[in-house]
Order: sequence, then C-alpha cells, then structure tokens
Amino acid sequence: MAKHVFYLNAHWPGGRNNIGTIETQNLKTKVSIPPEMDGPGIGTNPDEMLLGAAATCYIITLAAMIERSKIDNINLTMESEGYVDVTNGVITYQKIIHRPVVTIKHGTSKNISTLLQKLAIKAEHSCMISRALKGNVEIEAILTIENG
Repeated sequence: MAKHVFYLNAHWPGGRNNIGTIETQNLKTKVSIPPEMDGPGIGTNPDEMLLGAAATCYIITLAAMIERSKIDNINLTMESEGYVDVTNGVITYQKIIHRPVVTIKHGTSKNISTLLQKLAIKAEHSCMISRALKGNVEIEAILTIENG
C-alpha cells in the first residue's frame, strides 16, 4: 500500500491574537483568528482552510467522476459555505454545503441530469476530506444543472 505524506510548517509568534504563517509545498500564507471570533482577521484561518480542503476535494472528485462517466463539454463551478456554531465559548464546525453548478454546453438530456445528480451525491461520500469529517461535520451537496 502506498502512503503519501504531506508536510506543513507553522510559525506562531505569541498569544491568541497574533498573526502566524503556514507553508506547504504549494501554499504559503498568513493565518490568524477571524474577526467574527474577535481575532485580527489577517490572512486565512482554520475555518476557511477546512472549507477550502473540503471544497477542493469535492470539486476534483466530482470532476473525475463526470469524466469517467464520459460526460464531456461541461463547465463546473461551485460555491461552498461552512457553518460554525459558537455557544458558551465552544466552537463547533457543524455543516458544509457545496453548491456545484454544472453547465452542459450541448443541451441536457434527462438521463445526463439524473446521472449528474447521482454523481454529485456519490462525490460527497467519496471525497477523502468528506470521509475524514464524517460523523463530525455534516456535508451536503446541492447540484444545479444549466444549459450553456
């Protein structure tokens, strides 16, 4: 079995409201607590990064499934939302909603629409990040199909 190891270097120069940095092979950014949680809001934050990981994993998984299904001439875009609850000082990442939009450039048959709906749900369950979050964060995908 092949294993992949990903590395991240982090630096945090002090207390809660400081600004740190993270660096991976392909990403280097400042990080801090978001203003919604009384932080400085410089760079990104763990909540956005979790949403970004879930969204990129999902959209890549969905695109691969669509390609394997021999559906071509599409354009795929997506917006995602992450819902975080703060109750009595306890922060809980509750839910992620992905809203993929598949634009078919050559008219959409009912069969293709049905298949795309199935793939949108399957991608949600197949994505590595979705599987890692399962049981802790609810993830939902709401697909829209457009004719281009």
